[in-house]
Amino acid sequence: MPSAQRRLAALRERPVNFDPNASHRPEDGWRIDDYCQPLPSEPPGPPLDGGPFQVAAKLLRDYQVADPRMVRATYDHDAPLEGRTMLLELRFLVFRTYAGCRVGEVVDEVRTVDGREVQVWGWPYRTLAGHVEQGEMSWEVWKWRDTGEVQFRIHAYSRMVSNGNPFTRIGVRLVGQRQRHRYLSEACRRIKRLVGEGLRGEHPAGHEVGAVG
Repeated sequence: MPSAQRRLAALRERPVNFDPNASHRPEDGWRIDDYCQPLPSEPPGPPLDGGPFQVAAKLLRDYQVADPRMVRATYDHDAPLEGRTMLLELRFLVFRTYAGCRVGEVVDEVRTVDGREVQVWGWPYRTLAGHVEQGEMSWEVWKWRDTGEVQFRIHAYSRMVSNGNPFTRIGVRLVGQRQRHRYLSEACRRIKRLVGEGLRGEHPAGHEVGAVG
């Protein structure tokens, strides 16, 4: 789509419109969202080759978890994931608006949480200058090494910017949180369904999933 490609090209020089390293407290106007979706489990230990963790990670890497009825993304598929600029088309009924985002640091590590080891892979994307909001949304897949439980987790924080188109800001305030909940809830349902299809060989994410970075 030429117009989308032009919009994307215009975003590449734009900076992130907030400080990701600062505190993002609710008392300072930040809205916090956390979601956790259980996925099919694996045997305990490191992620299984071709198992639910790797299938879910490939879905996240390829941005296939977002429901295209609500959000569609344009980006350079040949660009590295980390630092990738993305143009998101946000869709609600007959309304369309565009938002620029950039992928932050890719996470690929083993953490210790409450004395338990958990394998984590994922990435955040952050709003760019010109966006009606400020904030970050992080998509991660977790595997608890002691039990084999696999989870999809979303952590996000956001707030309205102080300037910008007043009609867009009013619209976001009126329907934004309801749409955000719908979007994130659907992402949870969608990844669960697609992981199942991938494990059964019914989705491309089930093939060639050895490396997710």
